[in-house]
Amino acid sequence: MAVFHFKHFDVSNERSAMKVNTDGVLLGAAADVLPTDRNVLDIGTGTGTVALMIAQRLSFLGEDFLIDAIDIDLPSAEEASANFAGSPWKDHLTACRTGLASFGTDRCYDLILSNPPYFDSSLKAPEARRNSARHVADPLTDPGIEPLSFREVLEYSEMTLRPGGRVCLVLPSDLEKQLIRHAARCGLFPWKTLRVKTVARKEPSRLVVQFQRGRSLSAPLDETLTLCDEKGKRTPGYASLVSDFLLDQPD
Repeated sequence: MAVFHFKHFDVSNERSAMKVNTDGVLLGAAADVLPTDRNVLDIGTGTGTVALMIAQRLSFLGEDFLIDAIDIDLPSAEEASANFAGSPWKDHLTACRTGLASFGTDRCYDLILSNPPYFDSSLKAPEARRNSARHVADPLTDPGIEPLSFREVLEYSEMTLRPGGRVCLVLPSDLEKQLIRHAARCGLFPWKTLRVKTVARKEPSRLVVQFQRGRSLSAPLDETLTLCDEKGKRTPGYASLVSDFLLDQPD
């Protein structure tokens, strides 16, 4: 599908290494957005879908916000930029072709989002550009490609989040212990965890985890979401979560 139609914006889905996908939609819909969020960073933006969803949500809270979106893949960054330009929030969104290690900014962010690579090399996709978008690159075997992992996202968040700022990631459930352990080393602590099941009878396969810079006074929230019923229809919980973004499913 060359163009993916959301309720309030369209996403060209042709050139980016990573297409519109459920993980990205979950991230954009489930990440908490606060009225105090002014500076946001989307790491590995792909088509720009997550950044656009966050822009839509922030626009209901005020007009004073800026979202930086970066991607190491040039066609992805260019497509995200074009998608931003065609959206109602074009003045609030900037796409940049750069790796995280090369991205320099003097901003302190209120919110950082990322759908980072998580597949190991044995599961690499056949297309090289998709590999670089979804895998932790080895600089010895992939010269010119900067490695990216959830660890680097957390370490970057430690440096650039304001006190009390949050970083939100979507990852497979089996990485939870590693994720929490490394986040703690970075002074980032669980704020909210959404455990995602494809159907009710299965164990959660994804986590949408939000960490806060510094400890919160309240206990972290832990919730579970099931995406579809046995007939493939969105559950009421998932339908409610994405109701401002995805078109209604046909009966």
